[in-house]
Amino acid sequence: MVYAARLTVLGSLNMDISVTVPELPVPGATVLGRAAVFAPGGKGANQAVAAARLGADAGMPVAMVGCTGDDDFGRTLREALRAEGIDDSRVRIVAGAPTGIAMITVDHAGENMITVAPGANHEVSTADIIAAHSAWSHPAPARLDAAGSAASVSAASSASRDVLVISAEVPIAVITAALAESAGRALRVLNLAPAPSRAQAAELMAAGPDWLVVNESEAAAVLGRGVAGLADAAAAAADLVAAGARNAVVTAGAAGAAYCGPRAGTGDAAGNQAGNGDRRSADAGQSAARARPGVVTVPGFKVTAIDTVGAGDTFVGALAVALAAGVPPVGAVTAAAAAGAAAAARPGTQSGMPRPADVGDATGHRWPVTAR
Repeated sequence: MVYAARLTVLGSLNMDISVTVPELPVPGATVLGRAAVFAPGGKGANQAVAAARLGADAGMPVAMVGCTGDDDFGRTLREALRAEGIDDSRVRIVAGAPTGIAMITVDHAGENMITVAPGANHEVSTADIIAAHSAWSHPAPARLDAAGSAASVSAASSASRDVLVISAEVPIAVITAALAESAGRALRVLNLAPAPSRAQAAELMAAGPDWLVVNESEAAAVLGRGVAGLADAAAAAADLVAAGARNAVVTAGAAGAAYCGPRAGTGDAAGNQAGNGDRRSADAGQSAARARPGVVTVPGFKVTAIDTVGAGDTFVGALAVALAAGVPPVGAVTAAAAAGAAAAARPGTQSGMPRPADVGDATGHRWPVTAR
């Protein structure tokens, strides 16, 4: 038996051009690196691949919505989606626009710098949203409550729901339209990466996304203040919920992630499996701790980072799969943190994205979504 839920990703598709260097260049400097590697990427496509791999054993279908150019890069990207079992029928080919390109520089510690030329990604329109409507419009066997929390599902993943993942490498107007069109039809997971202007972010928060996922720098841009470390991430998550998100996650790299939602708390910390062999950072062995009212912090998983480029996108794709399967919020965030850590421990972006067994091998955390 498979999950009835479907997962749709609205976002970018890019050809990644990656170069590994001894150290990241400072402004005005030139560094010599290894030969350039061309590989499929783009935040949207990355999140779709992560979701497809982590939901494959459960038979969870994944669809991609976006645009490519009518060129070799575009054909390669669409072929890569199909190779992962992702439905690419809603990826529109735009004549006269180049496929998006991302220039990625990675040092030997796994840190990176990325410059994106969006190309066809900026051609995504509200017409694409309407065309993709069927991907998230069918009734799900059970619904989460209006706040997007897990109050209406059991702690044992007994309910599933369609999920729409949206990342910010497409026009803001399209994101706004997608949030409005899918309201009540799907659980909306908004990844504000890259972060828009504060005014644009406020507009998106007013749409009340069911889940908002940002990293420290993106949270800082949205809130207009510094965010560094897990304690700041916890405060930021609470403030993002106050700004309109129904649930918010702020990731803090290797330190972990902070979650705020209407029913966050120690009673929903089942995802923290420290007693079952999880290999954690300095907070190992401790339960997910309430940082402030309504906020739960999830410590990071200790791994040796090789390439962090796809870790954030893996986190988002993993979170979406767990939520679609009905995993309670903190359990879903913990599973996503484990998947992101596993991705950072593997080379490559899409090629390094983990499958369920890889998550366990890298972190000791059992992936919670299995066939029913």
